[in-house]
Amino acid sequence: MFAWQAELIPGVRGAFTSTEAGNLAFHVGDDAEAVREHRAALEERLGAGPVQYMSQVHGADVAVVDAVSRGAEAPVADGLVSRGLPLAVMVADCVPVLLAGDGDGAPVLAAVHAGRPGLAAGVVPAALQAMRRLGARDIKAWLGPSVCGHCYEVPAALRDEVAELVPGTFAETSWGTPALDLPAGVSAQLAAEGVPVLYRGDCTMENDTLYSHRRAPGEGRLAGLIWWENA
Repeated sequence: MFAWQAELIPGVRGAFTSTEAGNLAFHVGDDAEAVREHRAALEERLGAGPVQYMSQVHGADVAVVDAVSRGAEAPVADGLVSRGLPLAVMVADCVPVLLAGDGDGAPVLAAVHAGRPGLAAGVVPAALQAMRRLGARDIKAWLGPSVCGHCYEVPAALRDEVAELVPGTFAETSWGTPALDLPAGVSAQLAAEGVPVLYRGDCTMENDTLYSHRRAPGEGRLAGLIWWENA
């Protein structure tokens, strides 16, 4: 069910699912009932109560949540921040970013969807700002499975445009064509904010136990999850 799971900071756990957990998104793959069953099985496995998902739109908006909402009421955002509430981000090549920091009374958590447009628009710094407004200290980051710079082929003009906005993303595929390295770009933005990256997942294109939109469009979405065990 999990491609990776670990304790991130004391009392806070994070995980990235594999295809074994099933498709967790309503807009691709399975019908709605199957997705609900997959999410329910995942929540039971976590034992952390309801998980907050978001309606992701490849932007830079970040929602601060203090209660879990369901279905159509999910925040329209590409970043979620909470004081310990379980959060989720869904991807199938984009970079799922989990963030955790110490806070007063409860840890401050974030789950961020960093695709190419959102990364260029600044969704990662926006999430860090929201966390710090809630009092987060000593923030750390974990990057989940995503397409790597050796596989993410793009037109040369697009590569230049994004690399100008996000240093570190300029890359070349393993077959010698223009590419973007989104995980490197996320890492560069985090480093500029003084946030260390403690884990980086596999390439979704190269690992068939992970969902990849480029390799198999419409098949499904994996999730990055972060939760406080004392919530």
